[in-house]
Amino acid sequence: MSKECDFCGKKPQVGNLVSHSNIKTKRRFNPNLQRVRHQFADGTVRTLTVCTRCLRSGVVTKPAVRAKQD
Repeated sequence: MSKECDFCGKKPQVGNLVSHSNIKTKRRFNPNLQRVRHQFADGTVRTLTVCTRCLRSGVVTKPAVRAKQD
């Protein structure tokens, strides 16, 4: 799974982990990504990797619930 949002392009950022004694080591801040089914304007449905900010803001259009197959 890529660590990039398919809508806004949010990626991991790099920063420092600072200890109590002020020693700095590199670390990564990963975005909160979720796998979500998205329905496009033409009706096709695909599973995308989306950050939670895009989910909350309404960028993702979730498809209707699938009928259960018997």
